[in-house]
Amino acid sequence: MHTFSEPDTTCAAPPVLTVSALNAQVARLLERSFPLTWIGGEISNFTRAGSGHWYFTLKDDAAQVRAVMFRGRAQFAGFIPREGDKVEVRALVTLYGARGDYQINVEAIRRAGVGALYEAFLRLKEKLAARGLFDQERKRALPLFARAIGIVTSAQAAALRDILSALKRRAPHVRVVLYPTQVQGQLAAEKIAQAINTASRRAEVDVLLVCRGGGSIEDLWCFNEEVVAHAIAACSMPVVAGVGHETDFTIADFSADLRAATPTAAAELAATPHADWMASLAADSADLRRAMRRTLAEANLGLDNYARRLLSPSVQIGHQRLRLVALSTALTHAVRAPVNRHRFVLAQLQQRWARHRPDVRALRAEIASQQRHCAASFASQLQQRRDALGALAAQLELLNPQRTLERGYAIVRDASGKVVRAPGQIKVQQALTVRLAEGSAEVGIASVQSILA
Repeated sequence: MHTFSEPDTTCAAPPVLTVSALNAQVARLLERSFPLTWIGGEISNFTRAGSGHWYFTLKDDAAQVRAVMFRGRAQFAGFIPREGDKVEVRALVTLYGARGDYQINVEAIRRAGVGALYEAFLRLKEKLAARGLFDQERKRALPLFARAIGIVTSAQAAALRDILSALKRRAPHVRVVLYPTQVQGQLAAEKIAQAINTASRRAEVDVLLVCRGGGSIEDLWCFNEEVVAHAIAACSMPVVAGVGHETDFTIADFSADLRAATPTAAAELAATPHADWMASLAADSADLRRAMRRTLAEANLGLDNYARRLLSPSVQIGHQRLRLVALSTALTHAVRAPVNRHRFVLAQLQQRWARHRPDVRALRAEIASQQRHCAASFASQLQQRRDALGALAAQLELLNPQRTLERGYAIVRDASGKVVRAPGQIKVQQALTVRLAEGSAEVGIASVQSILA
């Protein structure tokens, strides 16, 4: 017979965690162990929820991880990723507690392989945009029928062959000028800018193509340099940029007057097909013929009107003679009538003036007498003033210090320029200035004596 004993309660049972608590602890452990870090991979199962959140899977050749990017972060991404895009995300490793799924919360996203280069691209783009280099107002329209097209690219590039083939097919009559340059590697940006400046200075083409085939962002980076953007903006003719493939964008694309998806597309945009040229010429010719016929018809109508209004020369001369006689009569009357009227008015004024004219002979005699009196009075006063002035001049000459000095006197001044008047103002060995009639002298005092009264 078996017996069962009561369980031993002396040892404490281990704590029991709920699933929520377990997931919360694991999430905290992951977040502490893996701070924000950059992770690269391929986008898969991308979903953009109605709330604005992004849900996708980030994978590589061997593994995958679920990712979420909330709306507050997604709105600053700058682009919407697509299925298969290679990206780099800055994310926090965590655990979604509701399902217990390991995932990453994405804080920032950028295209893969870009890194610092893409950030530099964005900074330069923002800088040049702020300067107005990308404004639509400064963009120029391409000429409708270009007679010469310039190409800035490498002479060995496959893109050049594609461009020449497209131009030969569409517009074999267009003259092509190549400005060869390096389009990859060190100093490529300066070489490209020099080629663009050369084309601008020569001004021998109607439109300029700046082209290169596809490649990585590093291969295309010379078209992201500021010197190339300024050269394109300053070019004297419209510029079409065809750099890389359709998904490639460079600073040159934004600064150019027109961006083409590929170099071949740039050639097609710059050159109007030969058939279009001929069709345009035919249409212009038809318009010209219609305009000429209309002009001739209007001229014939005008000629008929003038012929009906035309009079014989003898009739016209008779009309002009009658008109001349009428004008002569009107002119004679217009000239004589005012003259006669003014003569009559003048005669009346002369009679009135003769009645009111004063006798000026007595007044003239009075004026002559007053003039003689004024002249005599003025001469007398002038002589009196001259005598008074002579007396004052004689008195002034007597008071002139120079005359006193000429009689042997002197003026003594101390070092401060004060006039010395008494022996008490003088000290032994003191330097004094003595002013004489014809100059001055510096003297030293050997002794001082006072003259007692």
